[in-house]
Amino acid sequence: MKKEFHLGAILKEYLKTALEEFGDLTWAYVVLHKKNMSNIFHVTNYPDEWVRHYQDNSLQYTDPVVITALNRLTPFSWDEKIKIGKDFDLSEIFLKAKKHGVINGYTFVLHDYKNNLATLSFIIDPEKKDQIEKCFTENKGKIDLLLAMVHEKYLALMLLSDEVDKTNANSNLFTERENEILYWASIGKTYPEIGIILGLKTTTVKFHMTNIVKKLGVTNARHAVRLGVELQLVKPVN
Repeated sequence: MKKEFHLGAILKEYLKTALEEFGDLTWAYVVLHKKNMSNIFHVTNYPDEWVRHYQDNSLQYTDPVVITALNRLTPFSWDEKIKIGKDFDLSEIFLKAKKHGVINGYTFVLHDYKNNLATLSFIIDPEKKDQIEKCFTENKGKIDLLLAMVHEKYLALMLLSDEVDKTNANSNLFTERENEILYWASIGKTYPEIGIILGLKTTTVKFHMTNIVKKLGVTNARHAVRLGVELQLVKPVN
């Protein structure tokens, strides 16, 4: 879906930047609705072929890492020997995963108020297992907070995108004048410059920008411009 594509691009860049301090990591941020696990969202730099195989076969239903996370509040390490209770051995999934280097990992867990399970998982190179797990243990608080922050961003963007979709079903989110001002602001024009281009007073430009900020539910004009661009809400001006 178009909306998910844009959300994915925004969140992937956010996580990529935030995780740089912990080294060169292979990670996956995944959101599953606990009452309907076919409703899945992810951003990751896992191997593409493995991601496609996982999606095509809906492996979230039998993935022991997912099942373990559903019943956890704290981070945990995993490998191909992971088991679900005494009677269930679902490690078969790792026979395919091994071919893509998915053998050992570490997963952080979050359960939200919308009945979603959110996880931030990392593939661990077996040769660096002790070193990387030590890093995760020492930085548990930081990574837990990062997961909460990225998930909060995901929920906010999903809510905003839903509101934009509802609005666009009947009309454009912005008036023609608001779109003009947002467009010129998005290419770096100042309020006085926009006023000259559109034949408006600077105070009038500021008035329209205030309305744009309110409609997008952000705190200031800079955030409004950035979010408008990220969600492709800005229309080119003829």
